[in-house]
Amino acid sequence: MTNSTRPHHSRPVSVLVSGAGVAGTALAHWLDRYGFRVTVVERAPSLRGGGQPVDIRGNALEVIDRMGLLTEVRARRTGLRGMSVVDGDGRELSRTDGWTASGGAVDGPDVEILRDELAVLLAGVACPGVEYRFDDSIDTLVQAGDGVQVRFHSGVERAFDLVVGADGLHSNTRRLVFGPERDYLHPIGVYIAGWSAPNHLGLDRWQVLHRPEGPADRMGMAMTVRNNTELRVFVGFESGEPVGRMLPRDPREQRRLVAEHAAGLRWEVPRLLDAMWETDAFHYDVVAQIRMDRWSHGRVVLLGDAGYCCSPLTGQGTSVALTAAYVLAGELHAADGDHTLAFAAYEDRLRDHVTTNQGILAHTAGRAATGAEDGHGLFGGLDEPGPELEAVFRAATRFDLPDY
Repeated sequence: MTNSTRPHHSRPVSVLVSGAGVAGTALAHWLDRYGFRVTVVERAPSLRGGGQPVDIRGNALEVIDRMGLLTEVRARRTGLRGMSVVDGDGRELSRTDGWTASGGAVDGPDVEILRDELAVLLAGVACPGVEYRFDDSIDTLVQAGDGVQVRFHSGVERAFDLVVGADGLHSNTRRLVFGPERDYLHPIGVYIAGWSAPNHLGLDRWQVLHRPEGPADRMGMAMTVRNNTELRVFVGFESGEPVGRMLPRDPREQRRLVAEHAAGLRWEVPRLLDAMWETDAFHYDVVAQIRMDRWSHGRVVLLGDAGYCCSPLTGQGTSVALTAAYVLAGELHAADGDHTLAFAAYEDRLRDHVTTNQGILAHTAGRAATGAEDGHGLFGGLDEPGPELEAVFRAATRFDLPDY
């Protein structure tokens, strides 16, 4: 079992974590637990609200249990009972109470939970010893032999022993230390938007996927969250346009693009698109992976999506991030803060696990392509898992968690 006592370092190692998402808050918990001095910097003014449901599977559930959060996490699961597939007129094409497109098997051990609710739980168990700097970000990083000099966007300058980039797919830390995003981003030409809307459909712990008629390059989906009080709405579409053109910084322009590409969708999608303009809980991004030959440079290391995004179509990004945060903190603890030893051990333990999980995309994207060819629409091949996908997930969720 994990040793929860704080070691007595001659001088506590100071670690700056960039990003207060799942990866960053989980890492902050473990580092704080091991006696490191932790600061988390987050560009948003608070822990980010909204966000998509995420899945916790396999060894990641053991990580959550070792954090003492398994009961609370399970209590906040989305609790979906199943899903339907409908055509443009709302006619039900299929229905199942055994599977959902977002969470997998209904009666399985996996936990589907809203990303923001998970991040709040993770931050809560680390709060006593962790400093949070909200509404700020890293402007510059300068590494020296004995530390990293950081200038924040607010103008404050501070020195840290180590810096961890846990700032997502479009990581600022990665850009500053490893170079431009285009060197590591591998998009598949698919974009997904998600937002919150009132549950005017009256769904009861249920998910509905809309298959469009005509070109099989779009989809719409709605599911209930927060005890049926809200919907999480998703629109996905393909585009051959350059990624830079499809990812404007202005959220209003992002919404305009989503509305434009979803214009051919029927069912309740037009009404749900109206709700998109009324909510701040909106997220839009490209479906992509980050692939890198190494995840650390000197005293800076990447964690989660910043270093090895699996993509939403694998359903494994959160589980990999939780596992990786546990391992990175554990290796730093085992090495008594020696980053040279710890970073090498972190990558050695996780590289195969990450590669296996990223490999899921070849199967899920392949099933989506098959579904599109059959006229079933984007992600049409994912209405039910199939034995080959179940085997892939079983392999990807196996990881022998070390004890630190």
